[in-house]
Amino acid sequence: MSYFYSHLIGIEIIIIALDELNLSDKHKEHLAALIDSTIHQAVLSIIFAKLDPKDRWIFIEKFQADMADKELMNFLSDKIDNIETEITMVVEELKMDLLEDIKEAKKHG
Repeated sequence: MSYFYSHLIGIEIIIIALDELNLSDKHKEHLAALIDSTIHQAVLSIIFAKLDPKDRWIFIEKFQADMADKELMNFLSDKIDNIETEITMVVEELKMDLLEDIKEAKKHG
């Protein structure tokens, strides 16, 4: 799925690692969807943790209207210092954890 922050996250390395697992395409697609959802939740969590309560509703309305709208990042950048860096750091940490999990799964599968 495409989100306003997709340009920051680059999950290709995780998809490549998933492809190396001995799983059916259906299972790989399911895992990819779970990973997408996990990353999405992590990004929203950092946004809501940093965003002023009065701006949360504005963000939610804009997000519901178009999750891929690049203007959402501009809105957040105006409200939260270094939000792009914050998102990138959270996602990079999560990607490392996911890659480690995939590596472990390869050992046992």
